[in-house]
Amino acid sequence: MAESTVAFRYAKSLLDLAKEKSLTDVVHKDMQFFRQVVRENRELMLALKSPILRHEKKLSILKAVFESRVNPVSYSIFTIITKKHREGIMDSIADEFVRLYNELKGIQKAQVITTVPLTPELRKQFIDMVARSTGKTVELDEKIDPKLIGGYVLRISDRQVDASIRSQLNDLRVNFLN
Repeated sequence: MAESTVAFRYAKSLLDLAKEKSLTDVVHKDMQFFRQVVRENRELMLALKSPILRHEKKLSILKAVFESRVNPVSYSIFTIITKKHREGIMDSIADEFVRLYNELKGIQKAQVITTVPLTPELRKQFIDMVARSTGKTVELDEKIDPKLIGGYVLRISDRQVDASIRSQLNDLRVNFLN
C-alpha cells in the first residue's frame, strides 16, 4: 500500500479519536511539535526509518523524547505505529494529520516569498487575497529570497502565482531566444 494512503488512514483515525475525546487542538499541537522535532533532528527520523534498529529500540527512543511532552492520546499513536512497524512514515502521518486538522477547521496554508520582509499592510493584503479566493481562514508563511530580485511568489496548496522579477526576466530571455 502507498505510504500516503497508510499515512492518511492513521492520521484520520487519530483525528477521529481526538474529536471523540475533545482533544483536537491538543493533538494538533503535539503533531506540530513532532514535525518540528524530526525536522530539526535528522538523526531521529533516520533512526525511525532504519531497518537495522529493532522496533523496541525505536519505541524506547520515542518514549524518551515524547512521552512526557505530548498528550497520552498522541503518544498512544506512536506506540501503535511502532507496534505495526510503520515508524518510518511517522513524519508523513503527522503531516497528514495537520492537513486534515486544517481542513476540519477551515484553515488555508499559504506561503509568500519576497525579497524583503512584509510590512503589516502587505501581509494583510496577501491574507485578504487568499481568503477571498479560498473562503477560508489563512495562515501565511513568509520567506525571504533575495534571488527573486523583486516581486513575490505566492503558493496556495498546489497553485502558485509567480510575480517575481526573476520570472519575468526569464520569460523575456526565452522570448528573445525564440
